[in-house]
This record gives sequence, C-alpha cells and structure tokens, in this order.
Amino acid sequence: MKKPEKRNLQCDSCVKREDCKQQPKGGVPCPEDLEQASPRHSIMIMSGKGGVGKSSFSANLAAVLASRGARVGILDADIHGPNIPRMLGIGDRHLEAGPSGLRPVEAMENLKVVSMALLSSDADRPIVWRGPVKHNLIRQFARQVDWGELDFLVVDLPPGTGDEPLSVAKLLGRMDGSVVVTTPQEVAVLDSRKAVVFSQMLDIPVLGIVENMSGMSCPHCGGRIDLFRTGGGEKAAQELRVPFLGRIPIDPEMVELCDEGKPLAIHRPSSPVRAAYLELASKIQKQLEAAQAS
Repeated sequence: MKKPEKRNLQCDSCVKREDCKQQPKGGVPCPEDLEQASPRHSIMIMSGKGGVGKSSFSANLAAVLASRGARVGILDADIHGPNIPRMLGIGDRHLEAGPSGLRPVEAMENLKVVSMALLSSDADRPIVWRGPVKHNLIRQFARQVDWGELDFLVVDLPPGTGDEPLSVAKLLGRMDGSVVVTTPQEVAVLDSRKAVVFSQMLDIPVLGIVENMSGMSCPHCGGRIDLFRTGGGEKAAQELRVPFLGRIPIDPEMVELCDEGKPLAIHRPSSPVRAAYLELASKIQKQLEAAQAS
C-alpha cells in the first residue's frame, strides 16, 4: 500500500501556494525560502502577560526610531491578535507577493510592517492554528520578506513564552536583544520576570525592562496619580540584574490615537509620552551600538 504523501504545512500558510509549481515534498526546503538581507539590529519586544501595552510600545518605539531617520521594520509575530497595522493606520492594506518575496506595507517614511492582519481579508475571523502552521507562517515572515536595507527589525511577540517566541528565536537566527514590557502592578511584574529568564535561556541579551502605564498627571490639578502603583519594573530589573530602561506615563489620548492609527509619540510632540519614548529609543540604540562595537 502506497504511503500517503507527507503534507507540507509551510505550503499551507504560503501566500504563493495557488500559483507555485515547485511545492516541496517531505522535508525538502521551499524554493522560495531565501535568506533576505539582515538588519543591522534585531530586537524582540516581550511581555510576560497580556494587557501591558506591548504592541502600542512596539508601534511607538518603531515610529520614533523611523522619525529619527532609521530604516525600521516591524515583524508582527502575534498571529492570533495582530494589532500593529491598526495602531499604525494600515489596517485596510494587504501584503503582496513580489519576485523577491513578500512586500511589506509602508506605514510611514522609513517604517515597514508585516503582519497576519495584512494577510487576512476578514478581521473578525479567528486564526485557529496549531503550532506547526504558526511556525511556518513566522518562517515566511522571517525569510520571505523583501525588507530592503534595515537598521532595526522590531519583532512584536504575543504575551508569554510559548510557540511564537521560540519560532522567532530559531528562524531569525540572530537576535541582538529583547525588551520586556511590564506595568507596575505585582502580577504583571511577576510574569515579566519569566520573560527575562526566558530570553536569557535562549542566550538573547536583555536590553532592559520598561515600566509602562506608570502614573499619570491629573487633568485638573496636575498632580501625579499612580493607578497601578509604581516602581515594580525598576525593582525587578535590579533583582534580575538587567537594565531598567525607564517609565512611560499614561496618557488618556493613547487609546483614541491608537484607534485612529496615529502613534502618540509622533502625533503629540509636547506629550511626556513622546519624551519617554525618545529617551528609551536613545538608550536602546546606544546599547545595541556598543554591543556591536565590542
């Protein structure tokens, strides 16, 4: 009896599967799986749990780096909840296949994006995939995207330490560092510590911890309000002996501008949030350049 042909899950998730005449058999590598030009710096944005503002951090950090003249790409590896395109105002756009691979969508000058949201035609349809199919989509994003020349590749990961972070670490091959995003509350800080240890287990340098949603100014009296306490991220950084990169305050306009696809750090030049992102971007850039020079 003839054995059934081994199904190639990489082809199942490939946008070229309808027209491809060279679909690989068994374990043969995909002919489209070509290494693209490596970015100067690759960083993972991680969080131990959801709801800490990791994707908004990724979008604003990338936008600030791009506004300073760096060529930046965002690889949105959150397959089940891909929010980066909406936050950058490109939710109605789609990735296209070109002769050199997938063409990323340009969100603004110097900033390109790939995301599951740019492949799906139905924003309400859930992605019900197991690990192997997710792994092969991330392979496409890692190896079949025509980024061009990049100074920074920012990888926005889903919360936790499961399939997607492991796939990114394996398929990209070289990550220059990770940034762990947390909020000051104890539950978030506990989970952020796991993200730090996870990064260290994979031999990816931890660039530091960022404490997001760290206080806000009262709109009436101007006094500081610590909605989720403060200092938890800095304390965790000290105990784990990794850098503390800084705090990002809450700005009520963040929600509105994210929904409109406008990064607050770009569209509100006088906001304390923009000042925080500029300082964070400088710290991260200096760390990466110092590591490259050593």
